[in-house]
Amino acid sequence: MKRVREIEFFKNIREIREYEFGVFYFFDNLVISEINEGVLLGWEMATKAVDAAYEVIGRDNTIAYISNRVNNYSVVAADWRKFYFNRHQLDFYSVVGQTHGSFASLVMERMFFRNNIKQFSDLEEAIEWSLSRIEEQSQIAQ
Repeated sequence: MKRVREIEFFKNIREIREYEFGVFYFFDNLVISEINEGVLLGWEMATKAVDAAYEVIGRDNTIAYISNRVNNYSVVAADWRKFYFNRHQLDFYSVVGQTHGSFASLVMERMFFRNNIKQFSDLEEAIEWSLSRIEEQSQIAQ
């Protein structure tokens, strides 16, 4: 499975934020995460990435998020309620993974995430899809 640093699109990087639980790559209107092996990703960790996204991309811009699941980890799915309670908005969300485990927690996440979660087995396809949605959104806003 490809990591962000291994693909051509990496040349478009704006900023990288490394945390004890994973790495977040920030591009124009796009955030890609690679969470560390064995992490239980909860709201306290996620707020660091959310705050960084607002700092790098801005609060009023369309944001697409790609979870590049190169490692096995879990998400506290119920914490999506805290995300919305704090008035955060995520326009597009996709998950890249190739193992059964990478999609196992996705079933729970779908119960709490308000929008559609798109699944991919290839990171570059997820980026292409996300960029096309961002472009469509910007055209609608004009």
